[in-house]
Amino acid sequence: MPDTPSTTLPAQPRTPSSLSSLPATKAPPRPKPSSVSVATLGGTVALLLLAAIGHALGQTVLIPPLAASAALVFAAPALPLAQPRHVIGGQLVSALTGFAVLATVGDSVWASALAGGLAIGAMALTRTGHSPAAATAVIVVATQPAAPLFLALLLLATVVIVGVGVLAGRSGKTARYPAYWW
Repeated sequence: MPDTPSTTLPAQPRTPSSLSSLPATKAPPRPKPSSVSVATLGGTVALLLLAAIGHALGQTVLIPPLAASAALVFAAPALPLAQPRHVIGGQLVSALTGFAVLATVGDSVWASALAGGLAIGAMALTRTGHSPAAATAVIVVATQPAAPLFLALLLLATVVIVGVGVLAGRSGKTARYPAYWW
């Protein structure tokens, strides 16, 4: 038989059965512009307030983990990680964990890593899981702040974030915040 071009396509490779059982992934729908506006405004106001408080006191109040906390409170107010118990409690538990590691192990990059890891466990045990707070434990070991002042400013900062979150949640444009207090 002469060589004739084939009119059939080659067989497609089979997808392994383990991949075909995975759920299809799809991004969540885009939030309403009014919700984005309230989240952006609320987060900006909260972080500017922390900067202003820090400036007035001559202290650093706005630390990176608090910006991440604000992102959860304002952009995902219904999540458990964004609730007051988790924002305030998680930050304080993690800071205390950082101070405990600092007191027992000292200040090294290894101690910072240990503090971040132990903070995850401490938050789990106290039911105050708040992922940005693990970084607070790392910051405590890395910067060695005075414990009473740092804890007081951290408490103040988290209360400000939650307070502005409550106001934003009353706007009617976002999910009501908080879903629960404690």
